[in-house]
Amino acid sequence: MKLDVDVLRYLSREDFRVLTAVEMGMRNHEIVPSVLIDRIASLKHGGTYKVLKNLLKHKLLHHDASKYDGFRLTYLGYDFLAIKTMVNRGVFTAVGRQIGVGKESDIFEVSREDGTIMAMKLHRLGRTSFRAVKSKRDYLRHRNNYNWLYLSRLAALKEYAFMKALEEHGFPVPNSVDCNRHCVVMSLVQGYPLVQVKELQNPEVVFETILGLIIRLAEHGLIHCDFNEFNIMIDDDEKVTMIDFPQMVSVSHRNAQMYFDRDVECIYKFFGKRFKLTFEEQDDNVDASEVDTDESSRPSFSSINKTAGFLDKELAASGFTRKEQDEIERVCDSSLVELPPFKCVVVLSDIEEDAGDEGEGTEDNGHESELNKTTIKDLGSLQLKEEEPTSSHNKEDRIEVNQQTFEASQSTESESASDGEEECEGENDAQLVKSLTKQRRRAIAAAHRGRKNYASRNSYKDKGGRSSHNSKIQKQLNSW
Repeated sequence: MKLDVDVLRYLSREDFRVLTAVEMGMRNHEIVPSVLIDRIASLKHGGTYKVLKNLLKHKLLHHDASKYDGFRLTYLGYDFLAIKTMVNRGVFTAVGRQIGVGKESDIFEVSREDGTIMAMKLHRLGRTSFRAVKSKRDYLRHRNNYNWLYLSRLAALKEYAFMKALEEHGFPVPNSVDCNRHCVVMSLVQGYPLVQVKELQNPEVVFETILGLIIRLAEHGLIHCDFNEFNIMIDDDEKVTMIDFPQMVSVSHRNAQMYFDRDVECIYKFFGKRFKLTFEEQDDNVDASEVDTDESSRPSFSSINKTAGFLDKELAASGFTRKEQDEIERVCDSSLVELPPFKCVVVLSDIEEDAGDEGEGTEDNGHESELNKTTIKDLGSLQLKEEEPTSSHNKEDRIEVNQQTFEASQSTESESASDGEEECEGENDAQLVKSLTKQRRRAIAAAHRGRKNYASRNSYKDKGGRSSHNSKIQKQLNSW
């Protein structure tokens, strides 16, 4: 979309108030409802809808009524908000011609009040030429929902931070001035892109200077990831300046070596093709001591020491820091240690025997308490035993131990059963026997399930709360 700043002079304060209301609503809405815009803007006498009509005419907003009546910001409206903020701050007072177009940004000339010319870069992610932002960049990190305006804002903030840090460390980069939303203002580089240069007086010197910048960035913990002839500016004195920094990553990134080798390969390929430079590659048959490695071999990522600084950590560059990577590797190494398998041994055979003979009715409450104790004792034998490496002797020992445990539990139950029979010799009441049998079944079921079995409160009642016919018959039989 073409940036026409002439419309900017005729926008009123209410227009920018409504634009800001739409921007605030887009934090939680893809399409901001008209009612919400009116509530946020708080204009008198329903003036919001009249302003929306005016903004829609200048294509600062997009109207969508597919699901509900709402609006969203366009890139032109977002441009006007950023430019208005910069003008209010006094960063510049005029916008000039367009001097550059990229796959994810547009660059314009801006002028200060004293006549100083600067460059304004407007990030425009989401174009047809570059839409794979989620796979190519890590602006989102842990976020799942996003829009292109928000991604452009994140890219601008990242570029401004990298540019300011590199400038402080003496790298040849443009001077950063200010940043707002998706707009970055910087000093104008008096030069040309290297791709437009046909001849150089000293191509070897320029080549070595550019390779030195790649190595120096890596020593500070950063990799450009897009270091080619399109992102290198050169002036009449053959002074090199780097531009375009949103995609920079840390040397601790998992693909850092690939990005580093790709940047080096781009420089070698361009200078070899454009300026006909020949590069002597080191032969395997020649002794390495007889060849100067600075002239014969390409820079190697493994030979670079990160000793100049830790800009990747200070700027939270993409990729893992070295400390986090060491921790991950240590955890991975510890997880590779083989742990011995465990075997769960449960002794519940005596309870299963009791579950089979439900016809016996010679137990009383004393026997029930003894049975519960036996159950708890048997459940206490539920433990994890470390299984040693396979050996026939060890397996036989474990079988013997399990048999001894089983015999001990059987003897305990037989003793408790005999005690219960002696205590309840004189009691032959069928009702008591039935209740004790029911309690015994519940105890066995609870032992099997590991928890107490509670009957549902609605098992004998209908939804209306009245007792069912079957429950009444059951009560009559119990009373008999």
